[in-house]
Amino acid sequence: MKKLILAAALVACFGLSRAKAQNVNGVKLTDIHVDYIQIRAEKSFFEDKQWILLEYGQKVDEYSEMYIRDDNAKKLEFNSAIDAVNKMKSYDYELFSVYTEQVSSDSNRPVYVLKRK
Repeated sequence: MKKLILAAALVACFGLSRAKAQNVNGVKLTDIHVDYIQIRAEKSFFEDKQWILLEYGQKVDEYSEMYIRDDNAKKLEFNSAIDAVNKMKSYDYELFSVYTEQVSSDSNRPVYVLKRK
């Protein structure tokens, strides 16, 4: 029985060590404690990838500081903005509002505002 518990503990530790913490400009999403955030998706022109920009009121010097990244500072890919909205549910946020922002003269992009539960 002790061997089984030890094996389960080792497997759990190994699994948790491989998990990547999401962050925005070095701030882990678990450390962001604001009432409202907004997210929007940005698509790659050359590849079928989408990245998410997250704004929570932080001061940013560059647009690139708003991407959700992993521990290796690599931008995390999402299937869609709704995929990110669903991911943010695990951080106790729920969809509050959606509006569009004009990207160009003939293109709009949805912006999702989430509220902490």
